[in-house]
Amino acid sequence: MHAFAVLPDDSTIHDLDIPTPSPEGRTVLLKVTRAGVCHTDTHLRAGGYDLGSRGMMNMKDRGIEYPMVLGHEVVGIVEQVGDDVESVRPGDVRLIYPWIGCGECRHCREGSDNRCAAGRNLGVARHGGYAEYILVPDEKYLVDIEGIDPSWAATLACSGLTAYSAVDRILPLEPDEPVVLFGAGGLGLTAVALLRARGHRNICAVDVAEGNLALARSMGASSTVLSGPGRGAKDIRRAVGGPASAVVDFVNNGVTATSAFEVLAKAGHMVQVGLFGGEVTIPTALLALRMIHIEGSFVGTLAQLQDLVRIARSGKLPNIPVVERSLSAAEVSRALDDLTAGGIAGRIVLTA
Repeated sequence: MHAFAVLPDDSTIHDLDIPTPSPEGRTVLLKVTRAGVCHTDTHLRAGGYDLGSRGMMNMKDRGIEYPMVLGHEVVGIVEQVGDDVESVRPGDVRLIYPWIGCGECRHCREGSDNRCAAGRNLGVARHGGYAEYILVPDEKYLVDIEGIDPSWAATLACSGLTAYSAVDRILPLEPDEPVVLFGAGGLGLTAVALLRARGHRNICAVDVAEGNLALARSMGASSTVLSGPGRGAKDIRRAVGGPASAVVDFVNNGVTATSAFEVLAKAGHMVQVGLFGGEVTIPTALLALRMIHIEGSFVGTLAQLQDLVRIARSGKLPNIPVVERSLSAAEVSRALDDLTAGGIAGRIVLTA
């Protein structure tokens, strides 16, 4: 089969011929029809993550094998199934939950694969969806998306799920308590839509692009702040009417994390999601005196994805903008370049 992969220390996307896997037991082989493009893929292509003064977290040093077939927002048609598969059959269309753990630790046994320290995520530690076919290690990771546009559905596996999980961490709040979202790309827009769907009214989106802020307002943000030189925490507090009860940082670099801490109210909740990298210095006395709650959030659980799909199917979740392109080595490369450069409104989904 064709697979569009990265090699060690090489940002080029290569069109490789690799063996098509055969499913056994509970595994399922799907023909890829949609593959969303995520900022995580840009970091993986670059070889790791920026840890600020600690340097670079190198994927090779963490045991990731190359060539690496990226792509973790995947919808496909079931092609073949293992002998023990009962819930799907060839021809079924399914969304894939890609955040797969070891299957043995406490977190995996509790259904929180995304917390597993030995994760075997599709598109990272296992071949992902930038390919003709993808092998899913267990039928339980397949989610029925009947009635949902498949391109939008693909984005639910990461940007949708990540936003859902982050919003879950800050609610419940009173509907008019200020919530600030840093970043109004695919994740931030989904978070706006989810907050509105759950009855929240005071939502401020912060972004460097006015086009993204216009989309945020159209999806229900009550206020927006254009970030840039000379703009900071005071402007955000003014927009929401005071300190924020909660902040979700979908960018999570040194600048946004610093602003996030500064806009929080006493006992405020700061959820760090983005992987743009850097570091932040926080006064330890203020952390205690203001009783600030800081936590990281990485994607979500299979149960949360299933719930998110139910919400999407109900019509309560507005579609985020999706740009469709063809699934090929050239288009994978162009999409990753465009994401790295910024300016993409919503999400890019590659179609086969």
